[in-house]
Amino acid sequence: MNSRRNFIRKSLFSLSAAYAGTSLISNAWASPVQNKDSKQSIKLGIAGYSFVNFNLEQSLAMMKRMDVHYLCIKDFHLPYKSTAAEIEAFHKQLAAVNVKGYAVGPIYMKKREEIDSAFEYAKRVGVDLVIGIPEIKDLEYIAEKTKAYNIRYAIHNHGPEDKIYPNATVIYNHVKDLDARMGMCFDMGHNVRDGQDSIKDLVRYKHRIFDIHLKNVTAASADGKTCELGRGVIDIPKFVLALKKIKYPGVCSLEFEKDMKDPLAGIAESAGYFRGVLDAS
Repeated sequence: MNSRRNFIRKSLFSLSAAYAGTSLISNAWASPVQNKDSKQSIKLGIAGYSFVNFNLEQSLAMMKRMDVHYLCIKDFHLPYKSTAAEIEAFHKQLAAVNVKGYAVGPIYMKKREEIDSAFEYAKRVGVDLVIGIPEIKDLEYIAEKTKAYNIRYAIHNHGPEDKIYPNATVIYNHVKDLDARMGMCFDMGHNVRDGQDSIKDLVRYKHRIFDIHLKNVTAASADGKTCELGRGVIDIPKFVLALKKIKYPGVCSLEFEKDMKDPLAGIAESAGYFRGVLDAS
């Protein structure tokens, strides 16, 4: 009972903090400091796509209110052809609210020129992870790029609608014999929508999972929709126990595809719930 009581108390506290509201203005200019997530050993972030309808300042304001410190960068916040000065200004803007951009993508890549551009972009941005959706014929070429740049590449699975990379098993089978820097951005929700077990797959493919899109869905079928983390069919407490069991070193980035023009309530609830589960497990 005590662990359950503490879990509920923690969840409510996190939700309250998310809505307390704080100023975006800050003179800080540094890497993210130690925070509650680092103490829990699992880093909580936001997948940039969650903020597709918001500019960077608005997105960072929401992250500050939720006390989340890691962002997967999308091109609508930092365009592929950004200059060095624009990239520096972007990082300063993130650092001012104690946020670190840790990866770029997802990026669709139909041509080798787009692959080349993506790796150059990641290098200039200063991250060591590209999340992408490539053509199967280009996987060996990408593997050579990961060696040349020493930048990891994570293929994103998109569920039953994705005829190339619907689930984690398909991706693993494509990358298992390639360079160890080839892996996946594990979308646990889409994986379940394709009839897979995301908890078992997390453990099964742990060495090739470089990033996680943290989400829950309303049904384990193609009809399933993204929902608040604690309200779907995936057993999040069991998923968290699996994260701790494998000592997952990456970021769990909330990707919230519900109410995308007004996502703060759902993302904040999900962040609070996740932190509560972490504390109770």
